[in-house]
Order: sequence, then C-alpha cells, then structure tokens
Amino acid sequence: QVQLVESGGGLVQAGGSLRLSCAASVSIFRLNAMGWYRQAPGNQRELVAGIGRDSSTNYADSVKGRFTISTDIAKKTVYLQMNNLKTDDTGVYSCAVDFMGRRYWGQGTQVSVSS
Repeated sequence: QVQLVESGGGLVQAGGSLRLSCAASVSIFRLNAMGWYRQAPGNQRELVAGIGRDSSTNYADSVKGRFTISTDIAKKTVYLQMNNLKTDDTGVYSCAVDFMGRRYWGQGTQVSVSS
C-alpha cells in the first residue's frame, strides 16, 4: 500500500504562484507513474500533469508553460509548481500514483484563485 500526503494549496490572486507537494510512503523508484489531477466544481476530474518512471512528463493544454511537475527522490515527493495562476485553475488538486497495478490517491488540497 501507498500513503500520500498533500500540502501547499491555498488562496492566491490571479497571476500568483503556488507549489503543491505530495509525499509518498514508498520510494518513487517503485512507482510506475505519478500525476496531479484537479476537479473544479461541477466538472469531472482531469489530469493536469503527469510524470513517468523515465521522467517523461505530460501536461494538459490549459497549463502548458505555466505548471511544472517534478520529483525529489530523497524526499519521496512529487511537486507541482503552478505559476501565472488563473481563476480557471481553481479546484481540488489530488495527486495519484500507480503502484503494483493499483492507483492510489491523496486526500486532495484546495486551490482557489481570485481575480
């Protein structure tokens, strides 16, 4: 099993930045894939950014050039750096990892962007 603990959400004005953290209970080397998802009110959950074991990354078109996903092996943590935030980025952000054929989810952290 994998436990995920997220932090870093909050309220920020449009144009501001936030960094989300997701600390895993197992080594990142053992995870097949990691990603950040968000769900805005009334919308389905969507993938925002993902990173594979080979460090390849992918991003939703709406965040390309503004968000960066990265990992810290020693801290067993996945980060999402979010710059130039927009009001449309508001939502609950959750990290997810794939481990031994199963997906695990964090508890979610609220990001609110005001105009």
